[in-house]
Amino acid sequence: MPDRKVVDRHAWIEARLAHLANEKALTTARDQLSTERRNLPWLRVDKAYSFSTNRGRQSLDDLFGDRRQLLIYHFMFGPGWEQGCPSCSFWADNYNGVEAHLADRETALVAVSTAPLAEIAKYQSRMGWSFEWVSSHGSDFNFDMGVSFGDDALGPVMGLTVPSGSQGKYNFGTQEFGGDEAPGVSTFIKDDLDNVFLTYQTFSRGLDMINGAYHMLDLTALGRSEENHNFSMSWLRRHDEY
Repeated sequence: MPDRKVVDRHAWIEARLAHLANEKALTTARDQLSTERRNLPWLRVDKAYSFSTNRGRQSLDDLFGDRRQLLIYHFMFGPGWEQGCPSCSFWADNYNGVEAHLADRETALVAVSTAPLAEIAKYQSRMGWSFEWVSSHGSDFNFDMGVSFGDDALGPVMGLTVPSGSQGKYNFGTQEFGGDEAPGVSTFIKDDLDNVFLTYQTFSRGLDMINGAYHMLDLTALGRSEENHNFSMSWLRRHDEY
């Protein structure tokens, strides 16, 4: 148990109000950052991508459905893997049921992996997830988005070269990544002429904001309790493995 001071109600509220001021400052800063994010320039997607879906082969344009925006979660699940990545599975446990809310805000949510669709479907059934999950197997999509790697992998974001002096190809060339597949989020928008644009990407700790379970733990006294682990998520299991 953590060693914390125990105080009376008056002192407790006084401390809480001091912390509330910091929380409000963070909320204001986060709102400003969100505005800045929305005002970032766009990158037009001219390359044609093809995905295997439950409705057959589809293009990136098709994945929007009738929505103007598309949010893609790059789920670490490569060809021949027996099961999906446990950390991506933890994140995916937060996605069921949000599709209707996102759709009302003109946004489609789709997970994309390089594993063949049959392998994805088997694992998705095991996990009990209902969100749309498609395969980019045989496509450059995940490589171009900077989340799949190999000897012939392109630089992050549709073939752009990594920044000078960068340490690797992950997170816009700022991080080393030891595996063939990495997690990330890519968001797209479609204009009235059906042109598709990449509007934002985030990787690594930037993905924390879409994991509600982690944010719940952050509200508790024990928090994420990851300090004494070999690495932060070594405690994690798939939800049917605890």
